[in-house]
Amino acid sequence: MHFVFLLLAAAVPAAQPAGPSAGFERRIANVIARAPGTVSLFAKNLDTGRSYGVRADDKVRTASTIKLPIMVAVFGEAEAGRVHWTDETTLREEDKISGSGILREFSPGDRIPLVDLVHLMIVVSDNTATNLVLDRVPADTVNRYMDQYGLPDTRCLRKILGDRNQLKAANGYSEAGRLERNKRYGIGVSTPREMVSLLERIERGQAVSPAASKEMIAILKRQHYTEGIGRRLGDTPVASKSGALDALRSDVGIVYSKHGRIAMAITVDGMKRVDWSPDNPGHLTISAIAGILIEGLASP
Repeated sequence: MHFVFLLLAAAVPAAQPAGPSAGFERRIANVIARAPGTVSLFAKNLDTGRSYGVRADDKVRTASTIKLPIMVAVFGEAEAGRVHWTDETTLREEDKISGSGILREFSPGDRIPLVDLVHLMIVVSDNTATNLVLDRVPADTVNRYMDQYGLPDTRCLRKILGDRNQLKAANGYSEAGRLERNKRYGIGVSTPREMVSLLERIERGQAVSPAASKEMIAILKRQHYTEGIGRRLGDTPVASKSGALDALRSDVGIVYSKHGRIAMAITVDGMKRVDWSPDNPGHLTISAIAGILIEGLASP
């Protein structure tokens, strides 16, 4: 009798997290149908395991969301003692690049510790700070960390050139960045599923170390650009990193909702009209999708 019970128990499939409802999927589809570009997304409730994706494994241009993997690599190198948070970089005029950030307003000769460069890279998405960080922790090092975490499609490709008003020559290429097939991605490439996997690892204290992961989440919670995922969330905590190009808006982050921790990565690319206002249609699309994901993936 005991043997029969074991056979029956083995035949019963393990319980799986409930999937999204048909109504939830229709709402997402309606937003995507009205979107100004191609939408790729993946989201997961880290407390229940419920997940949902659209083109979740398609490679996408990261824009500044690649600064998340860069931050992880810096924490790893610091913990290994190969760099130190107090290491200083002397800012030169030729280091300054256009686009997001504030370091281009600093005086040449200013000495900036690595810890401040990382904070600027994430909190105000500083492009100059990012390139100075990559001088200390090169793109190939970033990619080795992504390999360790099982994220083969997440690649840091090169340094940032600036915005279209004042571009500099491309440099700081990784091995992946030198491949012709990757040139179209710019500074970085990933997939929505891999970005959520990296966020989940950080949230669970499995990126570098529990202490490092906790500090990375604290930094992500301080980042200033909330036009996408955090746009309509009020006081709900969000740990996120956004990215933007003329034709692209992207946001990756964790929403600490009352119904669970929802990690998500959403990209809208191929937009026809250049719009750098907070109300860019890509931002509005990301915000609308984020709201549906939070509701649809909520704990039962």
